[in-house]
Amino acid sequence: MGMLWLAFGLPSGSEWFWIFVVVFLLFGAKKLPELARGVGRALGEFHKAREEFEREIHHSLQEPVSKPAPQTTQASSASPASAPAPEGAVPREEKKSA
Repeated sequence: MGMLWLAFGLPSGSEWFWIFVVVFLLFGAKKLPELARGVGRALGEFHKAREEFEREIHHSLQEPVSKPAPQTTQASSASPASAPAPEGAVPREEKKSA
């Protein structure tokens, strides 16, 4: 189907006319305004979501990258096993002696 679409391209003026005639016959004159409103609302929501997404991307690109504050180390009697593991490390189970 993809190659077939590329072979024929987008509909031109007279083809759009026939497409409109078929839609008119399928949905009738009473349903066309309702259908057009639904399509218009959907397009409006799509544009609003796209603009919001672009705004978020632009805002995140403009923010300076903040470096994490250096952690102060305090001398404690805690064993190294109870210290937090670095990011991405898999926790190991401790063997308890009886």
